[in-house]
This record gives sequence, C-alpha cells and structure tokens, in this order.
Amino acid sequence: MYRIGISTASMIVREVCIALWSVMRSECLPSPTQQQWESIAMGFEKTANFPNCIGAVDGKHIRLICPSSSGSMFYNYKDHYSIVLLAIADSKYRFVYVNIGSFGKDCDSAIFKRCGLWKSIETDRHQLPNEKCLPGTERPKVPYVIVGDEAFALHKHLLRPYGGSNLTVEKRIFNYRLSRARRYVECTFGILSNKWRIFHRPINVEPDFAVEIVKACIILHNFVRDRDGILIEDTTTITGLEDLPREATARGGLSANNVRQTFCDYFVSNVGAVPWQMSKI
Repeated sequence: MYRIGISTASMIVREVCIALWSVMRSECLPSPTQQQWESIAMGFEKTANFPNCIGAVDGKHIRLICPSSSGSMFYNYKDHYSIVLLAIADSKYRFVYVNIGSFGKDCDSAIFKRCGLWKSIETDRHQLPNEKCLPGTERPKVPYVIVGDEAFALHKHLLRPYGGSNLTVEKRIFNYRLSRARRYVECTFGILSNKWRIFHRPINVEPDFAVEIVKACIILHNFVRDRDGILIEDTTTITGLEDLPREATARGGLSANNVRQTFCDYFVSNVGAVPWQMSKI
C-alpha cells in the first residue's frame, strides 16, 4: 500500500512506538505522588461515592497470533493466545499504572503481586497518602485502597467484593459501591480498544513488538483523555435491596477484613449512604 517493504514498515512502526513511550511517558503516565493519589481519591469519592480509593485494577488480554516456539505460555483461559495488560485506572478513565507483557496463562492476581508498584506498597516503600477517617465520621482511620474483582486477594490496601450468594444488605451494598468504582477500569479498557482498533483483532507480531504497540496506545490514550476531558455521565442504579433484612455490625482496625468491614458499615450509615440507596432499604 505504501510502496515500501513489510520489514521497513515494521521497523518504522516500532521506532515510533518506542519514541512515543520514551518521550511522552513522563508527561502522560508519571509515577503518582502523594498529592496525585489524593486527587485521584477525590475523583472516586465524587463520581463513584467511594472515598479513600486511589484506583481500580484489572487485567486485559491483548490477543496475539500464536508466537513461534512459545508452547502454551501465551495460551489463556479464553482459548486464544495473548499477553496481559494489567492496569490501574482513575475516575477520569486514565491509566495510572500499567504492567504489560505477562504470559496469557498468568492470572491477574499473580501478575499484580509481582509488579513493582504492589511490592513497594506491601513493603511501605511507596509513599501512599496517610490514613484518614472516612468523610463525616470519627471512625478509626482507614488506609487508601485499590479496588479489584474476585480474582484479587484481600489486603488492607486492596479491596475485593464479598463472596457468596446469600449476602446481607450491608454486604450487597458494599459490593455494589465497589463495583461502581471498579467499573472505571473496565470502561477504560473499552475506550482504549474502541479508539485504537488494532485491539479488535489478534496482533500478528512477536510478543516483544506487541508490548511496544500497547505501550504507545496507552500513552496516546492518556494524551487524548487529558485533551478531550470526560463527557460520560454516570447513570448506574442499584436494585434488589428491598426484601433483605439489615444486620448491624461494627468493627474497626487495620487488618484487611476489618478495613473492608469499616467501608461496609460506612456505606449503610447516615453519612455514608447516598439518598437513593437508603430509599431502597
């Protein structure tokens, strides 16, 4: 089409992708500071009614044509070959942190545990904002948290939904409120895929080249989000709470389960519940 050889076009695309990442990363995907984490948390509190949340984490499989001599390393549970894009997104549908290139067979939780950001959080080397009380309460101070789905392990800095089907009203409301915050990373992946249509089909390059392509798309995604802003209205509603009994519990502390229970209690309290939620109980 461009009257140049395939190898020449491939070289040009790769050089451009590497240049985008190396030149624009510091501007479009910087390592968050304490002030930036606090700003992200304010966004989640305003748009998702989830305070002390510094991001939503999830993984996305980037489809590949079967890499040569790779065996089953890139073969995932969805029955295709892929590398994993693990990402933390904010309430503006921007990527805050990405880990790109893990084997498709790896699960999101294992990848997250190995990533540099999580290791630094676990060992207290990464400076998260100081713990604080939830808005409008005098409860014990709780840490800032990342929200994820059932694939991730519960931690005082990582909240996941309550499991099971016979849940109390409090736990169902917590799961819903967590889902409201977690959906931002799902929407971010959707915006990324629809803006950069290369993700609509398997990428016919070697894995290391695919990593460079994903990096470039991440940078361009954040650049476009910063330029265009947010135009998506939040129209999510909650249903199915009318017939379940309430059970009052009150716990505190800094262990993982107690942190989650503190949020759970807060979401059904007079200061933590939103008006439409209380009308359903």
